[in-house]
Amino acid sequence: MTTIRRPGRPTRRRTTSALALAAAGVLLLAGCGGDSDASGGSGGDGGEPVKGGTLNVSFFPDNPTFKCVDPFQVYWIEHRTVIRNWADSLTDQDPETGEIKPWLAESWEVSDDGLTYTFHLKDGVTFSNGEPLDAQAVADNAQGWIDTVKATNGAAYGASYILGLQSAKAVDPATVEFDFTTPNSSFLQASSTTNLAIIDPTAYAETPEDRCLGKGLFGSGAFTLDHYTPDKEVVLKKRDTPYTSASSLVDNQGDAYLDEVKFDYVAEDSVRVGNLTSGVIDIAWPRNPITPEDQEVIKASGATVESRSLPGVSYTQFANASAGRVLSDPAVRHAILKATDVKTYAETIFGPDYPVVAGPFDATTPYFKDESDKLAYDPDGAEQLLDDAGWKVGDDGYRSKDGQALKIVLPVTQFSAGPELLQDQLKQVGINLELHTLTTAEQSTYLTAGDYDLTQTYFTRADPGALQFILNPDLSNSKALANNAASPEQIARIKELFAQAVQSTDDDQTAQAYADLQDYLVDEAIVFPIFERVQTAGVSAGVHGFAFTSESFLRLNDLWKS
Repeated sequence: MTTIRRPGRPTRRRTTSALALAAAGVLLLAGCGGDSDASGGSGGDGGEPVKGGTLNVSFFPDNPTFKCVDPFQVYWIEHRTVIRNWADSLTDQDPETGEIKPWLAESWEVSDDGLTYTFHLKDGVTFSNGEPLDAQAVADNAQGWIDTVKATNGAAYGASYILGLQSAKAVDPATVEFDFTTPNSSFLQASSTTNLAIIDPTAYAETPEDRCLGKGLFGSGAFTLDHYTPDKEVVLKKRDTPYTSASSLVDNQGDAYLDEVKFDYVAEDSVRVGNLTSGVIDIAWPRNPITPEDQEVIKASGATVESRSLPGVSYTQFANASAGRVLSDPAVRHAILKATDVKTYAETIFGPDYPVVAGPFDATTPYFKDESDKLAYDPDGAEQLLDDAGWKVGDDGYRSKDGQALKIVLPVTQFSAGPELLQDQLKQVGINLELHTLTTAEQSTYLTAGDYDLTQTYFTRADPGALQFILNPDLSNSKALANNAASPEQIARIKELFAQAVQSTDDDQTAQAYADLQDYLVDEAIVFPIFERVQTAGVSAGVHGFAFTSESFLRLNDLWKS
């Protein structure tokens, strides 16, 4: 039985030391079956760790269009999992509380105006190639990020983490200062992410394209990036020099137990599960959650299934509410919310124990607010809204108004989960949901062309500011989506609430702004949450110390094989 516990508020504006203790509520989505330790890991009673061996992990297929293992550029979840284990970050984020904890930085301060972040680094840390990781190296990384944003015309995924960053400088060998043009309260959390992992800055002499393929990449982690062969494998090796910069959140503060980790790509879920149960691989790491049927197969073999919700924007639909489109009618948008049975959706598509989405963010996101009462299934209410708005049911069971059919076009791809079920739910209240399977060419053009009524997307980051990059037209990865999703007045209000949250140095004000934002998005039917995004992994019985990071990535520091 999976259970989900709600997050506490992350601590952001204070000096933090290695002695700081977690003090907020648990955020973890507990694993399905198997023995789990306190951090959500597998094999908590496996005895003394054994050193050596190779861990074999099978991923979903490689990114079809953007092959990349450069921390600052990559968005592919699987590759961010790999990066987390060879490149450390300035801070870490407690997956159980959302608190920011020491890592490469022992402590930090944020200026009262929110424009300056000062980090005090651990002494004696080196990259795996022996070069020192000091304040100048960190400052050079910051300049590398800024340069990469320019070189990629803002396409680098890490660009969203450094909004307003103007420069960084080494105050002394152990102190680095980041200066911003506008307050960015999300930056402290950003400093804990994989995308702002610190690498040997000489890598920034390489082109962004070469860095994506692994050229010149050295981190300070417990492992080194041995090689990346697109569509085939990524291999990590235990670093040759002692590892002395472990996060304060891991038990093993020294060298990795494993000698090597091999990640390959397997397209079929059934093949991945079969390889796990037969002992060919140690961990099966799919993109979509493991089905209930496959979970039973895995557990019957003696392996376990571990799971945790991915933080950030839930799997959510956004409307094309521009003038003249059917979803410009607020009654239709609210009817869709009432007609969507998210509980049945979760149970039918993913199994009876799957958590039900409760808002525009997954429940592992700091500042998450439970909006489930407003998302309650109410088909009678949906029908009443449509009746009152003049949408009448015809002989075919679908509604129309003044000669306009109530037809909603939803583009889908091979990665879409359960669109036919959603189609059936909306049909019950007279809404005709037409599924349009996108060609590869259409996937890159349909948003700009506006040839849709609903679209689906998400954003993985353990900070609610992630939603800016969907709904704020000034920052969105798709300005067309952001501008179509709401009216100009609604967009102005969304931007205002984000500004209150992100530009404030008062944590209470940030929390209130994010709560108000979540209320507003549901009250105005700007978002249509469909399901909680959960990362699952099948883990062999011989694997111990399995743990998720706050980003729901795999952390290897404590992992060993019996």
